[in-house]
Amino acid sequence: MSLSVFLSPFFYLFLYLFSASSEESIYLADPSIFYYDGTYYLYGTSGKDSNQGFEVYISNDLESWKRSQINDGFALKKGESFGDKGFWAPQVFEYKGEFFMAYTANEQIAIAKSRSPLGPFKQEVLKSIEAPVKQIDPYVFIDEDGKKYLYHVRLSEGNRLFVAELNDDFSGIKEETLKYCFHAEEPWENTQNVEWTVSEGPAILKHEGLYYFIYSANDFRNPDYALGYAVSSSPLGPWQKSPDNPIFNKADAGLNGPGHGDYFTDSNGKLHYVLHTHFSDSKVSPRRTALISLEFEKEQSGPDLLRVEKNSLRFLKYEQEEF
Repeated sequence: MSLSVFLSPFFYLFLYLFSASSEESIYLADPSIFYYDGTYYLYGTSGKDSNQGFEVYISNDLESWKRSQINDGFALKKGESFGDKGFWAPQVFEYKGEFFMAYTANEQIAIAKSRSPLGPFKQEVLKSIEAPVKQIDPYVFIDEDGKKYLYHVRLSEGNRLFVAELNDDFSGIKEETLKYCFHAEEPWENTQNVEWTVSEGPAILKHEGLYYFIYSANDFRNPDYALGYAVSSSPLGPWQKSPDNPIFNKADAGLNGPGHGDYFTDSNGKLHYVLHTHFSDSKVSPRRTALISLEFEKEQSGPDLLRVEKNSLRFLKYEQEEF
């Protein structure tokens, strides 16, 4: 028997183990996926680097991810845009050939710009969107009529959800349009019966002329952190919460604390939602990044129901190699 034949099983075992060890879980909280020109871009709140900016990963198939090597792997770095700590909850979108990132830093909201989804996202003047209170978790929605809306959380008597029209250059909001949307009032939204209730992580989806407001409720450290949605015929509300809420919780995920993410449509037109969960049943951080699939279910009367496909949860991993 030749040495090559004798070693071949061990050789293939080595290759398998090496391949397995080269994949690492992705730990981004408040994640968002932006699909553009055949590529998926993943951003989120990084536990170890949340005071440095936002990492970015890329994929062509939602299965194999790689971290960008551009700008030290950061789509936005501290010092190139507003903020010096607490870089949370980024959202990237395209408008007229340019790319924008709405994000939180220093418990304020800012919007930076780049020529590429990989970044670097920068501001000519390092500033936040003016507000009389702390505000976090921005989500920019551009409607079919061209109007731009900023959905966000204001820290006032709880984490409460608001919306306002944005200026055309994204420099600020039109103050006269600011409207309260809703906050956590239902039992599933406040399972610890706290005085300062939490509703956060807005994402707005338009379907058959109606606006679907996806959000998370409970403190993110609470195992009962979960997803719900509300519906309106106007981007400014009023909003009617779904009687089926929560639509995704720890029982569905098989792990504590699923929530706070963003929806996107893949290359086949399939609707997904990227979110985070707790690290384990006993540990919150680092939070794990995962995908679930969404679908609409027709109703004979009333708005279509937004559902999470059963057993669609899968955790994201990346390959430790440059591209």
